[in-house]
Amino acid sequence: MTHLNDPALVQEQYAVEHNLRARQALYAETTGPDPRAVLWETIAALAPERVLEVGGGEGWLAQRIAAELGAETTLVDLSPRMVELARARGVDAHVGDVQALPFPDATFDTVVAAWMLYHVPDLDRGLSEIARVLAPVGRLVANTGSLRHLEELRALVQYPSEEREWSFNAENGEEALRRHFAHVERRDVEGTAVVRDRHVLVAYQRSMSIPTSPVPDDVPLPFVTRTVGAVFVAAK
Repeated sequence: MTHLNDPALVQEQYAVEHNLRARQALYAETTGPDPRAVLWETIAALAPERVLEVGGGEGWLAQRIAAELGAETTLVDLSPRMVELARARGVDAHVGDVQALPFPDATFDTVVAAWMLYHVPDLDRGLSEIARVLAPVGRLVANTGSLRHLEELRALVQYPSEEREWSFNAENGEEALRRHFAHVERRDVEGTAVVRDRHVLVAYQRSMSIPTSPVPDDVPLPFVTRTVGAVFVAAK
């Protein structure tokens, strides 16, 4: 089975922005805490000055950090297309791999890894690199989904449950982080996504990197699925 951290799969998924945007559209209507808002509050509370975002995609978060927090912000992403889109936002963005960061030791006071560590082939190598480029009093802010994230939608399209168990997730994230950081805090974030248009579900299913079943023609609408994840803050 192809896994979420397969380099060829990641390259294909993010060569263009369509798959990412199809998945983002699922969250147009939500209830409960907004995961993006919780992530932002966590970053802002650290009052960062020099920030690295790894796997930053289109750069919306890096752009906001620079504009609203006044931090010197750098982004790296494996995808040249994502870097192109981030640069169009005015972000200092570079093609790069979290497993081999092109920065000296202790360069940043904050590293942000938003919904991306499950894509890293060698997670320990990536976390080691993040720890290396962080200053002694620096922090890593990382978030990810739970094994229960979108449980109803994944059941609908028969997404293989074992695919989610091995990767960096809310359940095992603290254990992985503690191999590289002395202090780890977590905040659980739970809510729901409400989808009123079958085409949104179809686009999401087709964007998935793992083979799944089509969305049934008679899927009940509105379709409600739980959003479950965690935000971690780790310090050396």
